[in-house]
Amino acid sequence: MINRKSNKKTYRHSAMNIVVMLLCCLVALPSLTSCVDEDEYADTPQGNFEALWRIIDEHYCFFDYKQKEYGLDWNEVYQRYKPQFVSQMNSTQEFEVLSNMLSELRDGHVNLYSSFDIARNWSWQEDYPSNVSDTLIRRYLGTDYRISCGMQYRILDDQIGYLRCSSFSTEFGEGNLDDILYYLMPCRALIIDLRGNGGGLLTSAEQLAARFTNEELLVGYMQHKTGRGHNDFSSLEEQRLKPSNAIRWQKPVIVLTNRSVFSAANEFVKYMKCCPKAIIVGDHTGGGAGLPFSSELPSGWGVRFSACPMYDRDHQSTEFGIDPDYNVSLTDEDFLRGVDTIIEYARKLIK
Repeated sequence: MINRKSNKKTYRHSAMNIVVMLLCCLVALPSLTSCVDEDEYADTPQGNFEALWRIIDEHYCFFDYKQKEYGLDWNEVYQRYKPQFVSQMNSTQEFEVLSNMLSELRDGHVNLYSSFDIARNWSWQEDYPSNVSDTLIRRYLGTDYRISCGMQYRILDDQIGYLRCSSFSTEFGEGNLDDILYYLMPCRALIIDLRGNGGGLLTSAEQLAARFTNEELLVGYMQHKTGRGHNDFSSLEEQRLKPSNAIRWQKPVIVLTNRSVFSAANEFVKYMKCCPKAIIVGDHTGGGAGLPFSSELPSGWGVRFSACPMYDRDHQSTEFGIDPDYNVSLTDEDFLRGVDTIIEYARKLIK
């Protein structure tokens, strides 16, 4: 996930110079946190349905893309779900049907929040093999690994560095990253295990990626909504990754991925795809290429949705994930031997 509470801080400090884009997003979407007029929609099943459908209709950012990918028709969704909302519904039934409607978007950044549940669509990871094992990772880390800013790291017995990055939910700190890379400096290559990383702060993803390039890179594009129509977007704005002013890694680096790599972690993979000495190994990532914003229904239930689309440097959406350079899965045979197939494949590539 992308940390919603840190959106403003994230972009204020971003070295990718997308401050202007975020401000444009906030200007273009001034009422996202209160875009439902309580006088217009009553706190009834029908009123909440109409409010939710309209919020998504006017502010969601992937309608055209998902119509092309799997035939999503938001007007058809309206006609199909409207008869299901009747006055006799209790709150649990209402929440369930609203959640079902949102699931038509197939978006991991779309949620409905009530006091008793959170509606979510996790099909981007639940419908696929996990391709990661905590048991196996503990075998590779051992017990004497180092810990810094939420990451674990060590030098493997073949002089390959191993860095386990399971979240971007915290700020790393440049000094911490310097210490990690300085310790791993004798290694001939580095493996960054990103598997299971559900995202967090875009600044943290960018901050780590900036250690693997010596020149400024075009890594993608971003848009923001400029109106209520499905196609009302700004022109594409460049996302640029600037090299860190501190210690930078000059040797090969392999990033391990699986379907649980999502949102800010998905963006990290997008950045690393542009870095000259990086290779991506593992499974297709989970995606999540829309910056999320929030609103509220007459019932007081919160809704989160993707509002600003992001693309790779080839103008392709990464909403449904990114392919690795080498597609590798864990095997049962290796697991029984205590071997992580994906880590071992990366080590063979290095050798």
